Amino acid sequence: MYYDSNTGLNKMKRYYFDQPTTDKFVEFLMTQAEVIAPQKKGDASYSYEVVTSGKDIVYDYPRTIQPLKKYFLPPRETLLSFDSKNNEFKKTDIALNNRIFFAIHSYEMQGIKRLDYSFTQGNPEFNYLQRRENSIFIGISFNPDKWHFTKSVGISIEEVERFSLYFEPVDNGFLVFEVDDTGKELISKFGNGLSLDASMDFEVREKEFKTKIKYHYNRLPQVFEHVYNSKVWSDIAQKCVGCGTCNLLCPTCYCFDVRDEVELEISKGKRERFWDGCMLNEFAEVAGGENFREKLSSRTRHRLHRKFKYITDHSGELHCVGCGRCTKYCPANISIVEIINNLIEEYSDHQKEQII
Repeated sequence: MYYDSNTGLNKMKRYYFDQPTTDKFVEFLMTQAEVIAPQKKGDASYSYEVVTSGKDIVYDYPRTIQPLKKYFLPPRETLLSFDSKNNEFKKTDIALNNRIFFAIHSYEMQGIKRLDYSFTQGNPEFNYLQRRENSIFIGISFNPDKWHFTKSVGISIEEVERFSLYFEPVDNGFLVFEVDDTGKELISKFGNGLSLDASMDFEVREKEFKTKIKYHYNRLPQVFEHVYNSKVWSDIAQKCVGCGTCNLLCPTCYCFDVRDEVELEISKGKRERFWDGCMLNEFAEVAGGENFREKLSSRTRHRLHRKFKYITDHSGELHCVGCGRCTKYCPANISIVEIINNLIEEYSDHQKEQII
């Protein structure tokens, strides 16, 4: 019997849900709040969408295309409308709906945790934090594919932090673990004569990751202290097309641009913000046409330093969660793990030379 020491699943109350019970539980959740869960999109992709039928939920999926952040930081939103003629403006109201995010992977939850950190530092980001209110998260285990590397950044598959319930697939159903008081309350309300199946033997088998970073994640900030001038950056730039997909699909990237769109009559308009990213050519461009990161090599360097060094120095956590989206959806087949491992090799060789 295997237990991941980071989860403590063996210490939590657990229930057995067969598939019919799971379907009834989803129906129950839909009476409590708006339910959002992974669903099929096209032939081979998945997306977090509002659940209208429990039959649409996919429990065994690798990852969604867009991260969960789209529900808290929308790809495009109107911040306010204005009327310059009357010198008036009105902020856009933020809906405060109760929402339950169901069948969420651990790296996705950890991505939200890192966004929480980013948006509570300095001047708290009102719109994001408003949308974070009244949100419940229910986790589920997953089988890593060739793009996942969550373990290499310190996030286990069974990491239950910030979940209220956690689903572990077993034969013909799930073991459901109570993680916090909210989860306990949901189980209690669901009821239906459920009894705690404390005697049921279960095994959480360690799942093998096909993709791994060569160093322990605690050493990565140290590596990034010494690779600012690495040739790896220019090597990657030879392949990169600067599309920004890696930024826009990253669970922890949060940069945005703000623009005023004026109507034809000129006096009225709206202020919008939309996702932006440091890999896009105009991101670091300022008035006069000066671009502080004009080269793809410097933009790649900046992106990875943000994940493994700059924010980590303040938060104490890596801001890459190992979901693998940036690699899987990169049109140039650039692997973030390969970049890091190449940097590690260069750093290791340099350290050996220093000793000699």
